Amino acid sequence: MRQKDALEILKTGKNVFLTGPAGSGKTYILNKYIDFLKSKNVSVGITASTGIAATHMNGVTIHSWSGLGIKDKLSELDIESLLKKPYLKKRFKYIQVLIIDEVSMLHSFQLDAIDIICRAFKHNEEAFGGIQIILCGDFFQLPPINKGREDIDFAYKSEIWSNMNLHTCYLEEQYRQDIDNSLLQILNEIRRNEVGEQSWEYLKKRMRVENLKQKPTKLYTHNKDVDSLNLKELDKIDSYPNIYNIQDTGTRKLVEALKKSCLAMEKLQLKKGAIVMFIKNNFEKGYVNGTLGIIIDFNNGLPVVETYTGKKILVERESWHIEEDGVQKAKITQVPLRLAWAITIHKSQGMSLDCAEIDLSKSFVAGMGYVALSRVRSLEGLYLKGINNMALQVNEDILNFDGELQKQSDLFSNEYEKINKQDLKDAQENFLSGASIDIPVEIKISTFDITKGMIEKEMMIEDIARERNLTESTIIGHLEKLKDEGKIDIKYLKQDIENFDEIKKAWAKTKGDKLSPVKSLLGNKASFEDIRLVKLFL
Repeated sequence: MRQKDALEILKTGKNVFLTGPAGSGKTYILNKYIDFLKSKNVSVGITASTGIAATHMNGVTIHSWSGLGIKDKLSELDIESLLKKPYLKKRFKYIQVLIIDEVSMLHSFQLDAIDIICRAFKHNEEAFGGIQIILCGDFFQLPPINKGREDIDFAYKSEIWSNMNLHTCYLEEQYRQDIDNSLLQILNEIRRNEVGEQSWEYLKKRMRVENLKQKPTKLYTHNKDVDSLNLKELDKIDSYPNIYNIQDTGTRKLVEALKKSCLAMEKLQLKKGAIVMFIKNNFEKGYVNGTLGIIIDFNNGLPVVETYTGKKILVERESWHIEEDGVQKAKITQVPLRLAWAITIHKSQGMSLDCAEIDLSKSFVAGMGYVALSRVRSLEGLYLKGINNMALQVNEDILNFDGELQKQSDLFSNEYEKINKQDLKDAQENFLSGASIDIPVEIKISTFDITKGMIEKEMMIEDIARERNLTESTIIGHLEKLKDEGKIDIKYLKQDIENFDEIKKAWAKTKGDKLSPVKSLLGNKASFEDIRLVKLFL
């Protein structure tokens, strides 16, 4: 099916499974549809099975969005508890479209649980409570983590999969112009489980490569190999590192989820000569997620990277955020780099690499070789360090299921071609007339006044932050503003600050109003939050 046809079908409000091989444009279509929905004032839930995939669309994990969390199953008490949560009530009240990307990494019981949650909140026994559901992914990619189960519990084995009138849109056109034909041949043969002699010869030649044109990113199957190699390589550089700490705003839970899901480092250490990889797109500055380079200098504390194509880039901080219904819920800011002597194959999903050294000798699940090989743009950029029998295997169930998907898509495509264009337009307008909503504007109490009310009850900062789903740092910011306005009495908080007298003395010694000098004096004896709190008592 063509991209433009899939997009027109999505606009009719039908439940859709959007699939196809690497480079067929699945994420592109999702983003086009999201833009369309937002332009028509349609409330859309943007989610994915993994945090990394979610950040590609400024979304959130489906586990967080639905309230499912890490549960393997839902009891009646779990549902009752979720139904009482105000933020979930508001979310489900207006939601009309739900997108779940990378559905191949979602267990069947998780998809069924999400369906149950949607029905409960929407008071509707239709699939997903009548919400238009868009599932996207490629089951040849890595499967859900198995946790000791003998059979892989794919999402399409869920009860709801066959009961949601799902229309399959199988994208077949190749839009990655930078991938060479020999590599495409290998990838397509893996998908058919028919890797021929010529493809094996191509791969064997890449195992005897002595000199690549540039230093490769190394892809390994296990985290311990990656972490060990990166630290070992960084330690070889004889200099002090420049350190960049992540900055965050928003509700604590969402901030933590964003940190875990994004490749941005909590504490990024860089040295001149370090191999790095960009982890965000910025077309204006000349880099994309996966661009490789080397630190050649630091300018006013910011790293200067020379990419492998010779472009020199001053790298400034970038932001990743989660938004729902057009409102930003959480944001983290960090230098968009990470050490890239090595990364795991799991974390490489979604990236395009100029050059990679791939070790498939410890492959432990079908699909791992397909994911790893589809990261590189050409065979010339590949050095294959090792390969085992598992590496190029595909799951037999997936092979058969993929054949069925292609047939379903062909049948649906033929039906679509017969639809009168005016009828199609009418169907799209009918969907929009039912989906477009006016979300009422609520008159809200100031966030500062809410904090003030809690302070008046003499609640501790940690409890206020937990109750409001905010960070302690944000609450302290509220206190700073309220104190300046003379609106609060915070004497009771003094008892909660460890080393109060020592922090107070450090403030006196520095004779200024900046936090960093005080922190330098105290080291690990006090947090920035405690230092800010003590300042309120001076």
